[in-house]
Amino acid sequence: MSSTELAERACNGAREATTDQHEAETRNGELDNAPRPRRMLNEKQVLEIIPVGRTTLYRMEKAGRFPKSTYISPNRRVWYEDQIVRWQETVDEFDPRRGRGEAQRHRI
Repeated sequence: MSSTELAERACNGAREATTDQHEAETRNGELDNAPRPRRMLNEKQVLEIIPVGRTTLYRMEKAGRFPKSTYISPNRRVWYEDQIVRWQETVDEFDPRRGRGEAQRHRI
């Protein structure tokens, strides 16, 4: 093999390496722009964020005042973090003078 052929192969190899590097950078750039997976929180993590008890959490969920949980297996229940963040933003919209629930009896 002549020195010209060796130089040509080296040049082609460098082009291929540059092309491979560019494709890898493009793939990484595409991954950065791709939507991220939604973060799932278990009950313990939700209760660390929301200052209510477990029973209150389930009552609020049942009444539609808190995001619904999702079962990802028969015994694993999770909430999506983005839904909880949206809920937190709407909490400020509640009227603080709204009174108590229907369970409160009025004394005569």
